[in-house]
Amino acid sequence: MAGEEKNYKASTGVDEFYYGEVGDTLTATAIERVKFLQNITVNMPQDVVRAYGDNVTAEMAVSSGDVSVTSGFHKIPIEDKQKLLGWETVEGLTAAGSNDNPPYVACVFAKTYEDGSKEYVGLPKGIFTRPNVSGNSKEGGNTQFSSEEITAQFMDREVVGFAKGKKSVIFARDAKDSTTNRDVLFQKIFGLAHPETTTTTTTSSSTTTTTTSA
Repeated sequence: MAGEEKNYKASTGVDEFYYGEVGDTLTATAIERVKFLQNITVNMPQDVVRAYGDNVTAEMAVSSGDVSVTSGFHKIPIEDKQKLLGWETVEGLTAAGSNDNPPYVACVFAKTYEDGSKEYVGLPKGIFTRPNVSGNSKEGGNTQFSSEEITAQFMDREVVGFAKGKKSVIFARDAKDSTTNRDVLFQKIFGLAHPETTTTTTTSSSTTTTTTSA
């Protein structure tokens, strides 16, 4: 917007990692949160392809690579691994195998800033792959906390409202104490409202009023 001051503040944290199974639809079956996100990297590679003639560059185009995500958590609960990775559970046991069929999921996470604002990153459709299993012995009686890392690959998916077709990553930013753009992003990514958003409908004899709050 003309005259609006640009924001040059860098993020200082991450928060609010959500996912939901979308399959081949635009609406998630439900939205789940994995708490204690420690770090996350979204790789969006692009290469410039050149065509040559007469010993010079005749034309250039951009070739986009696959979008990948690497996420580090304090711990990923087994219930979330079962859903994200398609693991089977029998008699209280959870198993991974070559026939696992991870579902297509959508994800959203937030980058946080010292001024209270947040930048949300939405990933419309992707598949997670199973993480490595590791552990460390205590050394000299000192307690050290482990962490878990999981990766995913994302693809383009139709997102309602965008004129240029399918998208693989969508960004939104809200000022402190605002959730306006967050709520729009959740509807675009999951087809559902943010889990902390509630809608109350009050009906009188002549009018119906709907109030939405977070």
